[in-house]
Amino acid sequence: MPSSRTLAGRAFSVDLTNCDREPIHIPGSIQPHGCLLACDVNAAVVLRHSRNAADMLGLQKTELVNAHLDDILGARVTHALRNALTTSSGASRPSLLFDVALADGRRFDVAVHRYKATVIIEFEPTQTVVSPLELARQLISRISDVTEVNKLIDKTSKLVRALLGYDRVMIYRFEQDGAGKVVSEAKRADLESFLGQYFPAGDIPQQARELYLRNTIRIISDASGHRVPVVPELDPSGEPLDLSFAHLRSVSPVHCEYLRNMGVAASMSISVIIDGRLWGLIACHHYAPRVLPMAQRVSAEMFGEFFSLHLHVLKQKRKLESATAARDALDRFLQAASHYADIESLLRDNLPDFMRLMPCNGVGLWMNGTWNGYGTTPPLDALPEITRFIGEVAEGKVWATHALSQRLPSAADYHEIASGILAIPLSQTPRDYLFFFRKEFVQTLEWAGNPEKSYETGPLGDRLTPRRSFAIWKETVRHQSQPWTEADREIAEAARIATVEVVLRHNEMMADERNKADVRQRMLNEELNHRVKNILAVIKSIVSHPSAEELSLTDYVLTLKGRIQALAFAHDQIVRSNDGGMLLDLITAELSPYQRHSAEVTLEGPAVWLDNRSFSVMALVLHELATNAAKYGSLSSPNGKLLIRWSLDQDGDFALSWSESGGPEVKPPSRRGFGTALINRSIPYDLGGRSAVSYNPKGLHAEFVLPARHVRNAADSGPASGNILPMGIEIAHAAFAPDVEVLVVEDQMLIAMDVENILDTHGVTNVVITSSSSEALAKLNGLTPDVAVLDVNLGEGTSIPVADELSRRGIPFVFATGYGDSAMIPAIFSDVPVVRKPYDGQVLVGAMRTVMART
Repeated sequence: MPSSRTLAGRAFSVDLTNCDREPIHIPGSIQPHGCLLACDVNAAVVLRHSRNAADMLGLQKTELVNAHLDDILGARVTHALRNALTTSSGASRPSLLFDVALADGRRFDVAVHRYKATVIIEFEPTQTVVSPLELARQLISRISDVTEVNKLIDKTSKLVRALLGYDRVMIYRFEQDGAGKVVSEAKRADLESFLGQYFPAGDIPQQARELYLRNTIRIISDASGHRVPVVPELDPSGEPLDLSFAHLRSVSPVHCEYLRNMGVAASMSISVIIDGRLWGLIACHHYAPRVLPMAQRVSAEMFGEFFSLHLHVLKQKRKLESATAARDALDRFLQAASHYADIESLLRDNLPDFMRLMPCNGVGLWMNGTWNGYGTTPPLDALPEITRFIGEVAEGKVWATHALSQRLPSAADYHEIASGILAIPLSQTPRDYLFFFRKEFVQTLEWAGNPEKSYETGPLGDRLTPRRSFAIWKETVRHQSQPWTEADREIAEAARIATVEVVLRHNEMMADERNKADVRQRMLNEELNHRVKNILAVIKSIVSHPSAEELSLTDYVLTLKGRIQALAFAHDQIVRSNDGGMLLDLITAELSPYQRHSAEVTLEGPAVWLDNRSFSVMALVLHELATNAAKYGSLSSPNGKLLIRWSLDQDGDFALSWSESGGPEVKPPSRRGFGTALINRSIPYDLGGRSAVSYNPKGLHAEFVLPARHVRNAADSGPASGNILPMGIEIAHAAFAPDVEVLVVEDQMLIAMDVENILDTHGVTNVVITSSSSEALAKLNGLTPDVAVLDVNLGEGTSIPVADELSRRGIPFVFATGYGDSAMIPAIFSDVPVVRKPYDGQVLVGAMRTVMART
């Protein structure tokens, strides 16, 4: 029975939700395996300290408050700490110094960060461990090639336990209702298993989950609960010290008791964050006190971030595969639409194709008061009530539930065949719907203790005593189907757009119906192209191949960005042509960013068409060659020359040679990096061709051969040979006027910030950002920008109204788009430059200068 207490004459229940009120970010104490100093914002004067600081740091002076940091630690160490603080990127990323020696020879690993105008310095005695970078690489390298979500999760728990040495490592995933499930486990052989068990949502209070998002790694060295006070507890204004981002922050006594009740003496957790939300935890348990050295924690933190990104990519890949299957089904529907004069017949005959859009047991069409079903659907006499209910709750949008009887009690009569429902409205009025149904999914959940129990107040006063029993408590869940996922809802929305478009335009689909159906199909392909490109950017952003040690972060980002730009260009070309692209177009696109004023680039060969597979591979290979030539080869020298020749032999095989001369002396690379491996291995591996690269001192020479099945002669397309003219230096380096004002219309904030950063590097600081057409038009009432950058597709509209207003006022502008072509842009603006996403800074700035020069 639940217990209760009386407070001010009013009874209240004591359960795990009481933990949500515990201020765990200001505990007033730290864990005993280190010590802490809290200083003013300049790291000059000590304001507070942990009570053990003097003893641990070997200080003669025991009164540390108001002492100068230089006097305590010495000028050398204090200088190093201030330098580290200067390079810190924020409180969530404390700067770390390893093996710092104090005057008496004591050595510490130190973390320093600034939060709320206070500098917090944490000291932990140095332990000899492997390099954090090396350990992180060992962890990352062992999962970077995993291509399935379940295998990644299973492998990770085993890997973390093997390399960090905890007695038990679990992957703990949060469910939709907040409860947690152990989905992977690696443990000592003598320990009971938690695999597959559920833990109630209240086991991890809400404020703890928020801290997991802010501070992604958390250790408890000893669950016995020993705490070292921070003195003074309150500052002169009465505020406690906020330790949200401190590694040493002490742990809630409730949580320590919770761990002790499980027999756990030490723990560590690594947050798994996907799309800014807490997906789960990598939870490590140890059955004796244990301090994980700071270096190993850093490795674990880096691994946790890579694991989160890799998991996100694999989930996105699976989502993309489902979306591709859904696209095929919608394509068939759109193609079939042109052959039907009756819209109801069109939808009814295509119900089997709709059923392939997402996992379900049945689909049905309610239209004009008539029902048509396919697969397993509710009884016919239940459909009018279901339709009335959906009309009340859907509000003209896609609506779904996996527990229909909880919202519509009469649905309990047929819960076995339709516990889950997803409804797609076919009109704005609550009348016609396309339904998807899922059967009841009966499951037995194994809870680590009864999730609905309440717990009595214990020896900690108003805090509660956590449960002592973790015995398995089983619960059978009925009247529910498998939940509808976010991917299901996105596919449903795409189906809604396609079907509503057909319904609204069907009366116009007569003599020219086939042409209109083709336009709709192209628009759908463009939308999918846009989404694929976004997913591609995510996938490529976490390429697991390590970069050269001497490569700076800026250079690494530029290299990665270039590869993504190359793939984006190739993808656009393939989508627009439905097959592949011209070799000359590809070479010109890849070389144009690296032209020099007097560089000579000569192309010789017939017109050749590459299929979609070889076009993508050659885009990466040519990008690497062009980038290297611009950095180290012939394109980096004023007198450099580059000759590219290609031919087709009598069997149709394609051969291309890349010859550089006139540049710096060429030396073979000292190490085989990702770019070198890509040039040498991608064509043989992906296309079954051959690659050979010679590092001649006078210039690099490369030969590539592609089998005939990937190429064809395109002589009808015109000549392919010629020279690429160099870019004018005075144009490329021209600066904007210091007072130039730019209007940016972009509905994605991160992309808008990217544009702002690009313009800032070219001296433009006066940038006005708006996210919609209406907002931009309102701004233009009191604004006259010198030039504007307009994202064509703004999600719920376009920027064409803004373009009309700018054109009327004679203000120059450029369009930006992530789509394959410019189908959305009216013919009246055909002379306006279109900049492709992802942005290339030179291309964007060049387009802006071009339109400004016209006025």
